Formats: sequence, C-alpha cells, structure tokens
Amino acid sequence: MNVYQKLQRAWTRQNSLLCVGLDPDAARIPSHLIQLPDSYFEFCRRIVDATAPFACAFKPQAAHFAAVGKESELAQLMGYIKQSYPQHLLILDAKRGDIGSTASYYAQEAYERFGADVVTLNPYLGYESVAPFLEYKDKGVVLLCRTSNADSDWLQNDRQDETPVYQRVAQRVLQWNEAGQCMLVAGATYPEELGVIRGLVGHMPLLVPGIGAQGGDLAAVMQHGADEQGTGLLISSSRGILYAGNDTAFADAAAQAAAQLQGEINSFRKL
Repeated sequence: MNVYQKLQRAWTRQNSLLCVGLDPDAARIPSHLIQLPDSYFEFCRRIVDATAPFACAFKPQAAHFAAVGKESELAQLMGYIKQSYPQHLLILDAKRGDIGSTASYYAQEAYERFGADVVTLNPYLGYESVAPFLEYKDKGVVLLCRTSNADSDWLQNDRQDETPVYQRVAQRVLQWNEAGQCMLVAGATYPEELGVIRGLVGHMPLLVPGIGAQGGDLAAVMQHGADEQGTGLLISSSRGILYAGNDTAFADAAAQAAAQLQGEINSFRKL
C-alpha cells in the first residue's frame, strides 16, 4: 500500500480530513505531567488517544522534541501511533532539505528510525534533495509550496518572471510525483492561491496549516482546496487542540476541540 492509498483509506474510515499536530511545549504541558521523566510522550500519547476518533493523521513536530533532548520520546511516540493507530497517516514534521549523503541520512532518520509514513521537506535545493526520500517507495513526502506565514511572500509569491515561485514549485513537484508519493503544503491563510495549486496538481493531497491561531478561513479553504470527492486535504491543527485545556481534563478538552473541528470541516464537504 502506498501513501496515497493509506491516506484515502484514512479519509474514508475516519470520515475526517483533520490532521492533529503534536507540538509539545514544556511551558504549556499540564503541571501534573511535566514532572514525569517521559512528560512529552505522556502528554502527546493522551492527546493521540483522545483525538484519534476524529482525525485521519497525526503530525509530530521534530524540533519540539529535539530542542530539549527528547528525541527518544519522539521515537516512542511515533512507535506508539504506528502500533495503536496504524490506520492513521503518520507525518514527521521536520522540514528537511539537503543533498547527497546528508539527505539519505535524513530519509533513514524519518522512515527507519522514526517510522514515519511521510516527512515534510523543503524543496528549494531541487530534486537532489528529494530523491533519497522517494527511494522508499511505500513512503511519502510533503513539500513546502505556499506556506501560511506572512513573510513567505517575499520569495514564494515573487513574480519577476510572471509566474510566482510557489506555482513553479507545484509544477516541478508534479513532475517528481511519478509514483504517487508527493504532497504539498498550502497554507489556509492564502485560500485563493491554494485553489491555484489545486488546479495545477490535480488530485495531489495538500497539507493545510493555518486554521485556528493563524486565522485561516475554513470555508474558503474547502471551497478552493477540496477535490470533487470532498477530500484532497489534510487540515492541520496543533495549538487549538493540544491546549484546549490545561488541567487534568486536558485530553477531554482536546477531544472536544478535535470533534468540533472535524464537524466544521465535514459541514463544508460534499459527502
């Protein structure tokens, strides 16, 4: 089964386009957990268990673990998700981008050490930086295209040659996608441009950050980004779900936030 098939099954099985981002922050982990030796794993595990019924994918953020020496807990979390929720797509959000042996080692890290189905990459070094990941035929990549942050405009929307950079990225990634392994990041804060990307890449799945704290318009995202089956998107939410509550009932609050967002997304789908 390739990643497109797994994602399609997850969309159908879970009746959801929601991707739960797992971005643990020590300053916001509830006080009854932060003193545990494996506090990051325990916090994220409980979020995963609570939100799994409402999500089709999970997206742990590598830097949030690595910055505080918690890579072993990231590996533990990835293994837990793979074992407990094998039907969900598992995305390692690492935004790697290098060439040669370094890229090969990054691919080994993502797929062999952490067991990711998909890893996020920066495409601006070209095909050489992506090719080692595509050698894993049952795995996938999500390439940055039109990101949700405001300052991305200076490069991604540059129009010196009439065609913005983000559109050229989408067109190039489409060329790389011979085996159905590629996806693109398209931010919710630019819904019309998301629609342009959809028109360029057809049914290629799009990972959509920016709903919630960044102010993305869900209705506009669904209007411009969903395909004719009402799928095609992984709509990512992190802080709005992770930190919906901050006491011993934090997991229940996360479940309620995930269920609410799943319902809102589905209200705009062609089911």
